[in-house]
Amino acid sequence: MKDEIMVDIQQVSKQYRLGTIGGDTLREEIQSRWARLCGKEDPNLKIGEKVYSKNEKFMALDNVSFKVYRGEAIGIIGHNGAGKSTLLKLLSRVTAPTSGTIYLNGRITSMLEVGTGFHPELTGRENIYMNGAILGMTKAEINRKIDNIIDFSEVRQFIDTPVKRYSSGMYVKLAFSVAAHLDSEILLMDEVLAVGDVKFQEKCLGRMGQASSQEGKTVLYVSHNMRTIRQLCTRCIVLKKGGVIYDGDVDKAIELYMDLEKSDFYTLYKLSDIQRPSLDHGVAVRVTSFEFLGCEQARFSEGSKVICAMEWKGTQCIKGLRLYLAIKAADETPVGVAKSEIIGEAEVDCEKRAEFVIDLDMLAPGTYFFYINLIIMNEYGTPHSYDRPNKKIFFEIVPNENEIKFDWKSREMGYICFREIKKIR
Repeated sequence: MKDEIMVDIQQVSKQYRLGTIGGDTLREEIQSRWARLCGKEDPNLKIGEKVYSKNEKFMALDNVSFKVYRGEAIGIIGHNGAGKSTLLKLLSRVTAPTSGTIYLNGRITSMLEVGTGFHPELTGRENIYMNGAILGMTKAEINRKIDNIIDFSEVRQFIDTPVKRYSSGMYVKLAFSVAAHLDSEILLMDEVLAVGDVKFQEKCLGRMGQASSQEGKTVLYVSHNMRTIRQLCTRCIVLKKGGVIYDGDVDKAIELYMDLEKSDFYTLYKLSDIQRPSLDHGVAVRVTSFEFLGCEQARFSEGSKVICAMEWKGTQCIKGLRLYLAIKAADETPVGVAKSEIIGEAEVDCEKRAEFVIDLDMLAPGTYFFYINLIIMNEYGTPHSYDRPNKKIFFEIVPNENEIKFDWKSREMGYICFREIKKIR
C-alpha cells in the first residue's frame, strides 16, 4: 500500500549537554571539581579548551515532525550540524529522543558509517550471516540471497578474508550490498556513497531506486551530493539548526539548500586558515587569498572573461605553479575544467601574487563553484597538487541582455550554452 505509513516522527527533539569528559584518574577528577568549586582555573584543562557549565545545552534536533510512506525515497539535506545524522541515529535506535515519539513500521537496515555492524575479525561471509541474524532472518533466508549479495559487492575474491584487511572502498561495497539485499522494510543511508568508485556509486543508486520503486522499500538518504539526491529521491527534507525548514519537491529543496550555502556571491576569499584535504597540502606553498576583481559580487554575464587575483606564500622554492579549477554546478554536477599556464613560483618566506583571466564564455546561466587547486606538472607530465583549500568559490552566470532570452533549464539543457549560430549564406 503506497499510503501505508512506514515512519512517523512527531515533535521529536534531541538535546545534548555540553561539557568535557571527566579526568583520566580519580586524582585529576577531584582536582578539577575542587578548582571549579573555588572559581579557579582547571589545572587539568588543555590550552584553548573550553569548560561548559552544567546548564549549557545543545539542541541537535528541535521539534521535528514528518511522515514517510511505503515506497518513498526521501532525501535529507542540510549543512554540517543541521541534525541529519542525529535524526538517522534516532531512527536506528542508536540513541533515544529527549522528547517526542517515533513510530517505525517494519525492520530497519542502517548504514550510518563505513562498516557499521561489521566485526573486524570475521570474514565478509561471516559478517553477512551475522547482519542477517541481527535483522531476524533465518540461515535459510540468507542462503537464498548470499550469492546475489556477494556478486553485487564485487569482493567475491576476498569474501573469506577478515574484513579488517578490507580497504574503505571494499568495506562500503560489502556493507551496502548486505543492507540492500536483506529483508528489511526501511533503509537508512548516511553519506555512505562518499567512499568508493563512481561506477559503484551509480550501481548503488540504481539498487536503492529499485528497492523503493519496485520492491516497496522505504529509503531515507542523507548526502551532501545533490546530484545523487536528485537522481534517487522523490521527496526532500531540508534541515537547519535542528529544525525542518522545507519538506517537498526535490529541486526546490536543493535550490533552498544551495541558497543557504552560498549566502552571497563573495568576491574575496581569505584562505590561510581554511582546512586542507590532507596534511601534505598547504605545506610547501599555501594559497592565502583569492579574489574576483572589478566587481561587487561574483555575478557575470554570459560570455564573460573574468579577471581574478590569487596570493600565496611558500616555505620551499617551487617553480612552474599552475591553477587547476574543476568547475561544478551548484548541485555538484561536474561541468568542466579550467587549466592555466604557469602563473608563478614559490620562494621561502615570500608572498607572491598573480592576476589572470578565466574564460567563462560558454557557461549557461546558473550558479557554479570550484575549488582552487595549485599544481605543478611533474617530469612525467602528470599534475602534482601542492595546495587545495577546502572552500567552495561560488559565482553566478546571468543572461546577457543583448541576446535572445531563454528560460534555461539546466537539468534538461545542460550547462554549456554554445554561441549564437551565424548565417553565412
